[in-house]
Amino acid sequence: MAHDRSGIGPALGRRRLLRGLTLLAAVAALPPQRLAAASLPLEQRLRVCKPPGDPLQELLRRNREFAAVWAEAEASGDPLERAQLLLQAWPLHCAVRPDALARGQKPWAAVLACADSRVSPEWIFAAAPGELFDVRTAGNTASDAGVASLEYAVAELAVPLIVVIGHSGCGAVGAALASRPLTPLLEELVLPIRAALPPGASLAEAVAANTRDAASALTRRSPLLAGAQAAGRLQIQPACLDIGSGQVSLL
Repeated sequence: MAHDRSGIGPALGRRRLLRGLTLLAAVAALPPQRLAAASLPLEQRLRVCKPPGDPLQELLRRNREFAAVWAEAEASGDPLERAQLLLQAWPLHCAVRPDALARGQKPWAAVLACADSRVSPEWIFAAAPGELFDVRTAGNTASDAGVASLEYAVAELAVPLIVVIGHSGCGAVGAALASRPLTPLLEELVLPIRAALPPGASLAEAVAANTRDAASALTRRSPLLAGAQAAGRLQIQPACLDIGSGQVSLL
């Protein structure tokens, strides 16, 4: 009997074949203007993945697809098989050409997220390079550098949406709730988190309160972001990721 040296079992092999055939069919079904994207002006090439409708609803739609794949892969106890399942079914629908990305960027949404290793905006929203403008800091706090980065995204890149994402089991929020001593820099980081927490809050309640406060702090601290929101050019939305399920819910 021939030995499969690929490390991929028959079921995964069949899934890979079906995935490949699906991708080929999807490419064949693309309209001519998508296939000819390489000949478009640079700005259009950079915006090829921009959704035609509401960017927030597009993020939520993609996250629902991701969460379904995340749940399916959870059934496997083998990490290699789980990785293969995730890669084969990951709902990535579009990717900007690398030669265009080398010359610029036109992201269609920005995300202020926690620096936690389990929280990756591109992963949970099935986004390719060039689609999302990421700012990440422990506890998804609206730090000086974070707010300035988002000002750049709105003023220079015309990003119409900022999603502020907290997550289940956030360590920075947990540190703000606890009384153990921290380093001076960590104390500085958790100060705005502590200020946002209601008395007696559970960790889940504290995560939600901190995320809402960080979202409102963007316009409190930045006249530029406040002006863009008032003019209807910018939407700011707090949300929370449940790491176990992979699902993002709005706050």
